[in-house]
Amino acid sequence: MNDPELLFDGPEHAARRIVLAHGAGAGMRTAFLEAMARGLAERGVRVARFEFPYMAGRQRGRRSPPDREPILRSVWLRVIQMLGAEKLVIGGKSMGGRIASLIADEAGVQGLACLGYPFHPVGKPETLRTAHLAELRTPTLIVQGTRDPFGTREDVVGYSLSKAIRIHWLDDGDHDFKPRKAAGHTQAKHWTAAVDAVAAFIESLSL
Repeated sequence: MNDPELLFDGPEHAARRIVLAHGAGAGMRTAFLEAMARGLAERGVRVARFEFPYMAGRQRGRRSPPDREPILRSVWLRVIQMLGAEKLVIGGKSMGGRIASLIADEAGVQGLACLGYPFHPVGKPETLRTAHLAELRTPTLIVQGTRDPFGTREDVVGYSLSKAIRIHWLDDGDHDFKPRKAAGHTQAKHWTAAVDAVAAFIESLSL
């Protein structure tokens, strides 16, 4: 397996570094991840992005399902090895953040930032992806829309989560942090709020 190609934003020699992985359905150049990367870069954070192997097939026009979890985990660990775990925060959108959460303690990274964590599949609140989150030791920030179909505020309040995890809620946001018009918010403002929350989290780690 070839090493993943890394896409960088932000100051090259910044003390604060984060690497973000994409969600299951789209790659590292989505509007969502572009906004996160640019916003963090503007706040002095060095941001790296990468793609899992199955995304290469999608770029060639094939509709490939996500790689199996062992492959996703091994790619994440290789990216961390490439960048160095010291003073590194890992995370990403949905599936990318979930896989990061599975290997964060093992990898010895400084922190974990998940953007729209998929606590359960849509419509299957009984199928939880939270068992490892109860014992997570890595300082963690989850930014979540209150009406995310992968885990609403009402869902998440009942979960057993590690004290290392803090959740930043975005009012009426969906899985991409988009609120309904009647809520009085905008997706752009929620994206900015998410960037601010992640930047503050990284700052709090004293990197």
